[in-house]
This record gives sequence, C-alpha cells and structure tokens, in this order.
Amino acid sequence: MTIAQHLATIDRLCAEEFPTGHGGSAPGSYGAPGGPGFHVVELKRSTGSPIGPDGVGEEAEQYEAEREALAQRLGDRWGEPHWMSFDGVFLRAQQGDEHIPEPWASLGSHMRNAQVWRRDDTGRWLVLGISRLGEDQELRLLAVITDIDPP
Repeated sequence: MTIAQHLATIDRLCAEEFPTGHGGSAPGSYGAPGGPGFHVVELKRSTGSPIGPDGVGEEAEQYEAEREALAQRLGDRWGEPHWMSFDGVFLRAQQGDEHIPEPWASLGSHMRNAQVWRRDDTGRWLVLGISRLGEDQELRLLAVITDIDPP
C-alpha cells in the first residue's frame, strides 16, 4: 500500500462507528482487530524475518521510514504527534493490580512506542506504531483509532 492508501484507510476508520463487540472491524485487521471503542488495522506486514545479526535489519529500517513518512503527512493535518512509550503500560498490565483497557493493553504487549494524536474534532485518538509480535519478530505497521483515553 502507498502512503495515500494508508491515509485513506485511516480517514475511513476515523469516520466509522466502532464495533459493538470484539472482532474483525476492518479489512487487513490484525490481533484484536476492533472492539467497543476502537479499530485496529494492519497497514503493512513484513514478509520475513526483519531482524538481522545486528538486531535491526534493513526491513525494520524501511518500516521506520514508512511510519515516519506517514506520521509527517498526519502531522500536516493534525499537528505534531506525541510519542507514547508502552513499557509502563506493559508492566502495569503484567502486575495485574490495575485494569488496562483495550486497545491499550494489547498494544503494550507488542509495541515499544507509538506516535499518538488526539483529534479535537472527534475526541478520538490515532495511534501509529510498529508491532513486533511472536518469535519470528515479524513487523506490522499498525494504525489504531479509539475513543478510549490512554492509561
């Protein structure tokens, strides 16, 4: 998909109603594809192991570059994003002393950080990040639209 196609997908999901239950809310969805108060869409998925012997890999660098290009276009529309680290969210979810709502709990389990915007006109959050899930460490460029405030 191109940046223009990613933007069109994000725009569509920003305007759509959220699903009433958990399940496939969007074509190309991944993981918890959607649920009450959120959509998750996989914009791009790696084709092989993105991690090289140095722990980075060329494909991982390409995903970072694509995320940055998309973030720049989104920033032109909605202002500068905020960086959100998911380390604390992951730890809090693991401790079990507090309920971390979806989609934040799932994102904390497979995303290190993300760029986040809050749309003042709709009150919805847009999260753009790269997921690494599973032993193969495949990369996924994800967009999440939610009206649930971050923990």
